[in-house]
Amino acid sequence: MNRDLLRDLYAALAAALLVTTAAVIGTHLESRYGNLHVNWPPLYGHWEPHLGPGTPAAIMVAVAVVAYGPLPAARLPWRALLCTAWGTAMAWTFSLALVDGWQRGIARRLTTKYEYLQVIGPVNRFDDVPAALRDFTRHILIDSPDAWPAHVAGHPPAATLTFVFLDRIGLDGGAWAGVWCITLGATAAVAVLVTVRTLCGEALARRAAPFLVLAPAAVWMGTSADGYFAAVAAWAVALLALAVAGHRPRSTGLASGLLFGLTAYLSYGLTLFAVIAAGVLLLGSRRLRPLPYVLAGFVVVPAAFTLAGFNWWKAYHLLVTRYYQGAGGIRPYGYWVWANLACTALVVGPATVAGLRRAGSASLRPRVRARLRHYAPETRLALLVLAALLALLAADLSGMSKAETERIWLPFAMWLLPAGAFLTRPRAWLAAQAVLALLLNHLLLTGW
Repeated sequence: MNRDLLRDLYAALAAALLVTTAAVIGTHLESRYGNLHVNWPPLYGHWEPHLGPGTPAAIMVAVAVVAYGPLPAARLPWRALLCTAWGTAMAWTFSLALVDGWQRGIARRLTTKYEYLQVIGPVNRFDDVPAALRDFTRHILIDSPDAWPAHVAGHPPAATLTFVFLDRIGLDGGAWAGVWCITLGATAAVAVLVTVRTLCGEALARRAAPFLVLAPAAVWMGTSADGYFAAVAAWAVALLALAVAGHRPRSTGLASGLLFGLTAYLSYGLTLFAVIAAGVLLLGSRRLRPLPYVLAGFVVVPAAFTLAGFNWWKAYHLLVTRYYQGAGGIRPYGYWVWANLACTALVVGPATVAGLRRAGSASLRPRVRARLRHYAPETRLALLVLAALLALLAADLSGMSKAETERIWLPFAMWLLPAGAFLTRPRAWLAAQAVLALLLNHLLLTGW
């Protein structure tokens, strides 16, 4: 066994020990003090071994990607690879969701008392959208009149408005909402591939493709609105990468800015995507030329919401207050600041952990040239995934992400997965990813 592979295994073992420690200490804290508000620390879910209609499909998708994934990823024409990646990611996510059954796994996920669809439908509090936006901040605090459900209050209104618009075009109810989130969420893998190819070269993108498709993150991508958020943020970054690489900088820059603006109004925490965007700008060959177009696109969504009467900053400060009115004020920071990372290790899997170790090594190698645009492709990919890791660590240290990060951090986790491109013996690592995802989905009933 060579030294690099041994170090990879040590990294994966360290992640497993972190998860075990979080589970043991978390179980003790929850049973004694009841202050974690999760039933199976560090994950939000509970122990319920089960099979479902998605089990055979999930196993078949896993076997197919492990056995044959690296070969077509290396040989398919680029556009065919992107279509195949999207289709396979959807198949993997749908099959894992259907392990819990259609109703429990997809149709009812976004209709619980915490979710967006509680304010849409028979009791539609968004019948008058402008009025709802003007009044939005009055219902954020827990003790306010007609307080919003947790996820409505916890996000800017673009998140809820997405499902309002689906309802208005006839795609109403939890089933359509779930299908929307899975279908759109699966495109995040395509956006990451486009970015890696643009900034780091096609060879690394092709090597990363199977790891983006067969990620344990799919357990939470189906069905969670954060999977949809992940796709919007990923396409904002992908279009920015195309713009700074000189591919139609006006149109791609404008589109990127629009999506970054939308991202900020889908989730407050996704403003940290500015860190990933900064990494893309540093790696781009024409980093300044598209910036005016990006900024012009970016202001559109904030301007529209502000003119409609929604105050982003006021809402965020009220949300912080609400966070500490509820579980956020009880859950101990001293546990979650490191247990969140155990959640992340389960979301991204052992292959990504080992890949991140190699990314760290690649970023420290001696540089032949001083300018980032001339770094080796491996170094450029390392810098991209480490920028995503930095954004995730900032979210962790903020204290506004205590538990449930297996869902909340999906947008950041997608940008850690390309680290799998650094690994040798991809089939063995893909098998480890698949086994972890299947075990999590069949042994636990996750909360999202």
